[in-house]
Amino acid sequence: MARRNPLDREILGLAGPTLAALVAEPLFLLVDTALVGHLGAAPLAGLGIASVVLQTAVGILVFLAYATTPAVARRLGAGDRRGAVRAGIDGIWLALAVGALLLVVGLVAGPATISLFGASTDVAASAVTYLSISIWGLPAMLLVLAATGLMRGLQDTRTPLLIVGIGFAVNAALNAVFIYGFGWGIAGSAIGTVIAQWGMAALFVARVLSAARAAGAAVRPGLAGVTVAAASGGWLLLRTASLRVAMLATVFVGNLLGTTDLATLQVALAIFSLLAFVLDALAIAGQAMVGHGLGSAQQERVRGIALRLIQFGVVAGVGLGLVIAALSPVLGFVFTDDADVRRSLIPVALLMAVGIPLAGFVFVLDGVLIGAGDGRYLALTGLLNIAIYLPLLRLAAVSGSLLALWAAFGLGYIGARALTLGLRIRGSRWLTVGSLRD
Repeated sequence: MARRNPLDREILGLAGPTLAALVAEPLFLLVDTALVGHLGAAPLAGLGIASVVLQTAVGILVFLAYATTPAVARRLGAGDRRGAVRAGIDGIWLALAVGALLLVVGLVAGPATISLFGASTDVAASAVTYLSISIWGLPAMLLVLAATGLMRGLQDTRTPLLIVGIGFAVNAALNAVFIYGFGWGIAGSAIGTVIAQWGMAALFVARVLSAARAAGAAVRPGLAGVTVAAASGGWLLLRTASLRVAMLATVFVGNLLGTTDLATLQVALAIFSLLAFVLDALAIAGQAMVGHGLGSAQQERVRGIALRLIQFGVVAGVGLGLVIAALSPVLGFVFTDDADVRRSLIPVALLMAVGIPLAGFVFVLDGVLIGAGDGRYLALTGLLNIAIYLPLLRLAAVSGSLLALWAAFGLGYIGARALTLGLRIRGSRWLTVGSLRD
């Protein structure tokens, strides 16, 4: 990788705090996994099912951050700070409305959703317990997503770092006390996480109100602004839905392989989620920088940002892969006392290590195109990627091998995304300038 690129300082200045904040988010799940894992294989597998349902709800709506960041950054690049803050506030109101709706739906349909996975009685009971409590934190997490998008669009990655760091510390402490100190088991993990989520939401609200006062932006809800925010995020919603379909399908096939393989898959996905968030630090820096650059009509600068981010992403992926390969013999001891799960995790972790550099390429390009507002292309190719992945999943299910399942996901599905994103970035149709993308 070429040295002393003038963009490096700006990229790392945004990516560094973002990295720390993003790592804290999957650490919520890792802490839950580690603490619940020592309760036994059934609670761990139940956590895996409930977590993928919750992550699907939050993950599908990550557009609340991913659409807000470039929208705010474009207006900021065009010199309209007041409009930038207001665009972010519209996203926050949309997040609260969607969060309230999801809470009601989750309370009604949660147990039925768990039953769709066909898990054993003890696994399903643990999953329902965790989901029925954790669902109360959904509105808070969606608010956090939207507020984070606003801060990043304003090129402020330090505020999300501080707030999420506080939330992680509170979550870890409460979970340990509730699970083992009070003896609440998996329910204690869910309660601790919900309290931490609402605490983070309160801190973000305080920061957004301060930014609105400084910019002279109104904070009351406006139907027109909220409608625009919803429309601009529609393609990203479809794009993210395709990602969650892939994850849900992966867990569904994992469940067909049995409790041990499902528990192993939960640990592997938790580790992969952590790695993904590490690589997403570069992607989110790209969202902010690309949006700002296109808002100020600097197309050549944006091309340079994209190239440099790709270089960073691949190199980071190689480094992370080496770390996972080196730690593969001991990773299982962190998450579970089950010897079968620990043994099963080793080959999966080694295969994961092989695919991480490709994931680095994918996540960075995804961020660049999101920053450019190219949601339509991401949505349509997301559907294509799923069409490629489903036959690979069927082969993995027929083989009955967890290793084959991870190969289908970590190499097949990620490889399909790498192809479609790589083809797009070679052209120029994604480079649309101005404060708004048509």
